[in-house]
Amino acid sequence: MMKNKIKEKNRTYDWIYNLSNAHFEKLFNNFIDDPNSVDISVKNFFKNRKLKFQTILNNKLNKIKKNNKKTIEIESEKTTNNLNQEISILKYSYRKNGHKYASINPLKNYEKISFSENNLRNLNIYNENTKKNYFSKSFFSERDLIKLKKIIFKLKKIYCGNIGFEYMHIDKSEEKEWIQKKIESKNGDYSESINNRIKILKHLVEAETLEKYLSSKFPGSKRFSLEGAESLIPLLKETINCSFKKKFTHIILGMAHRGRLNVLVNILGKNINNLIKQFSNKFVFKKGSGDVKYHMGYSSHIKKEKEIINILLSYNPSHLEIVNPVISGMTRAYIDYNSEKIKNKVLPISIHGDASFVGQGVIQETLNMSQTRGYKIEGTLHIIINNQIGFTTSNYKDARSTKYCTDIAKMINSPIFHVNADDPEAIIFVTKLAIEFREKFKKDIFIDLFCYRRHGHNEADDPNVTQPIMYKKIKKHKTVCNIFSNLLKKMNNITEKQIKEIQNKYRKNLIDNNVIKNKIDKLNFTNNNFMYKNLNLEKDIYSNIIDKKFLKKILNKISKIPYDFKIHDRVNKIYKDRYCMSKEKKLLDWGAAENLAYAILVYFGIKCRLSGQDIKRGTFFHRHSVIYDQNNGLNYTPLYQIDKNKRNFFIFNSVLSEESVLAFEYGYSTINIQGLNIWEAQFGDFVNGAQVVIDQFITSGEEKWGIKSSLIMLLPHGYDGQGPEHSSGRIERFLQLCSNNNIKICIPSFPAQIYHLLINQVFCKIKKPLIIFSPKSLLRHQSAKSDLNDLIQEKFRLIIDEIDNLDFKKIKKLIFCYGKIYYDLLYMRRTFKKNYICIIRIEQLYPFPKKEIKNIIKKYSLIKNFVWCQEEPKNQGGWYYIYNNFKKLLFDINLLSYEGRQSSSSTAVGHAYIHKKEQIKFLKAALDIT
Repeated sequence: MMKNKIKEKNRTYDWIYNLSNAHFEKLFNNFIDDPNSVDISVKNFFKNRKLKFQTILNNKLNKIKKNNKKTIEIESEKTTNNLNQEISILKYSYRKNGHKYASINPLKNYEKISFSENNLRNLNIYNENTKKNYFSKSFFSERDLIKLKKIIFKLKKIYCGNIGFEYMHIDKSEEKEWIQKKIESKNGDYSESINNRIKILKHLVEAETLEKYLSSKFPGSKRFSLEGAESLIPLLKETINCSFKKKFTHIILGMAHRGRLNVLVNILGKNINNLIKQFSNKFVFKKGSGDVKYHMGYSSHIKKEKEIINILLSYNPSHLEIVNPVISGMTRAYIDYNSEKIKNKVLPISIHGDASFVGQGVIQETLNMSQTRGYKIEGTLHIIINNQIGFTTSNYKDARSTKYCTDIAKMINSPIFHVNADDPEAIIFVTKLAIEFREKFKKDIFIDLFCYRRHGHNEADDPNVTQPIMYKKIKKHKTVCNIFSNLLKKMNNITEKQIKEIQNKYRKNLIDNNVIKNKIDKLNFTNNNFMYKNLNLEKDIYSNIIDKKFLKKILNKISKIPYDFKIHDRVNKIYKDRYCMSKEKKLLDWGAAENLAYAILVYFGIKCRLSGQDIKRGTFFHRHSVIYDQNNGLNYTPLYQIDKNKRNFFIFNSVLSEESVLAFEYGYSTINIQGLNIWEAQFGDFVNGAQVVIDQFITSGEEKWGIKSSLIMLLPHGYDGQGPEHSSGRIERFLQLCSNNNIKICIPSFPAQIYHLLINQVFCKIKKPLIIFSPKSLLRHQSAKSDLNDLIQEKFRLIIDEIDNLDFKKIKKLIFCYGKIYYDLLYMRRTFKKNYICIIRIEQLYPFPKKEIKNIIKKYSLIKNFVWCQEEPKNQGGWYYIYNNFKKLLFDINLLSYEGRQSSSSTAVGHAYIHKKEQIKFLKAALDIT
């Protein structure tokens, strides 16, 4: 109908004639269908001209039908198919993008742009099709015919409510369809029973009342309160309920500062009086230096009828996210100890802050290794307390480069549930869904608890300085406890009087130190040796069994290769040599002694776990604990000849990272305290990437928290002309961290020494982390060999005196050293026949062997010339440590001189020629060679 063909004298309706043809026809069709659906002026206009316009329309339609009936039928069928296709696209769009429009932020309503209507307009089906019926397969029942308008309403309710479901990025259809079915079956209704609602309210009251209690008792005191995220407590309570249903035996929890005190009291049942003493500065640690209250861990067990769940909150330093790989390692240790007698089903829970979760690289490292064979733990439940602010930075454009702080979780194809922290019932649904998903698919799951921080970074901080607008909103915003209690009152689920009774009862329990009476019995955090309680680890048992015949038998067993196994030529030679060693036709090299130690421990039922970058082979091609068939790529582990059931020997090539892997192994070692747990760096230099783990856990964990670890770190160290980053394991840094007998630092120089170190680490009663600066070129050095007798008759030697038969009366000089430089000194001394110089190796640097050194000095009492010789630059290595210790042993410290490289800001020179020139220079100086 063309407007220029219609003449109208009354100018009241000029605006209608100025409409486009399509819009004009649309208004007329709406008027024909329902006169009241259009504006009154439009209604009057068409009412007076209905017959005239209808005639024009009918004529046009009859003409189209008559001349092109077939085309109309084809177009009609095509339209129907297109509409069905567009309905599918619509549902897909909601499932994929609905979370972007969900009401997940308690502080802000998103713009009132309707995601559904916007997409409908784009799909061309908004007005004319909303009243039509469609089959809605895989959303409602297949038999249901439902109007498009209702489909839109349902989709909006499910995907744009208080939960933002992010799962369409997952690759596996099975996982997506499972989540989709679970979500859509609820139709956006997450309401709980009245009894459950009252329970939730009680948990919210507990969370809020505790914070108010501590605030009133210690105003302004730093406590990193949970206020603004109180829903975490009902979330964790529901997690525990689900854990009982899923038959979990352990929950291992890692979290940073925020809400920690609340979790300690309301979840783990920590004695409130002890907490108050810490606030009052009256709490005194019985042992060690202790730590601040919001770093402390705890363990307890929760009883429900006959079932018990052990729940453990790991200690954590202020490096917020570093605890995540630690609890992963602890979890894996429990999993590895599954047996007929001990059934472990473990749920690890990591609670993060939004800014640290996206900001700290250890998260990426941990997620990256979460599905690898050596580090898989059947999935972690991640809870992000989304404060919408990190320290003082709230603008997400400054905090990250992604829309959500959780976007990194997509790298492992995990679902992410963003949930409004002001909707506790939605949180309970998400928690159940998360636990079910984790159980079914054995992978990580993420709950993004979208909340806010009612105070600043801590209670002494004023957030209004940097976030005035945000904190104006927060000041006006009601607490979740208040919001939920008002809702329950409105629904007649509870009265104001009952709410007051709940609050008063909990406050009284706080005062009476009776928060979780008869529900939780406290355990000692360090009580983690249950897996060895029936195993006799006395050293004399080992000593009585081990003899040369036994050693030869074990070495022979692990040196044989199946006849049909095509081994690499170089590896074949190594194994042939090991076979000869078992027959005493050759001396033991490093690889043989090391593998023999593992075999002996496995024989005694000791769990041995080794991990590191290419540890199966060894960076320097010496270990070959796992070998590979050159025809088909299959692998073979000779040690399984001892460990037939493959329950005691675990060796894994790790991902190419240090921080997360070392933290994982530390966590593992705190549970596997009586076993052997080794992490090997590719080069000792690379341990720099894990410095936080060393500083905060390995060297100080026992002093701060009383947590013992028997972890061994193998750090290949030695100056071979390979330049910086391939020479030094930074001995000086470890020596600086030594105190209170916290660790052991050893530099073994021949195979028997590594054998004894590994054996002793298991059988010694006092458990300490052991740092071994292992060799590189010495692994195949002809002088660095051992006899089988050295493994039986000897033990680990802290220092090694002169080995050549020198004339004692002619000795004028003593050179002290460690590691590879000893062999260079020995070779040059023999070459130049400097037989008046003794060379003494120190094999253990810490604890410093004072008694043994004192005896050496006493033995050479007439000597007035002492030299410390090292490969490292003067400001690195052991020089200053040795100097300070010798001050206490020599009557005149000036008798001790230094020979080695001069101080340097770099660990080593970058050219092999310069390296060799430097080395020869200080070796000659030490040995008086002119």
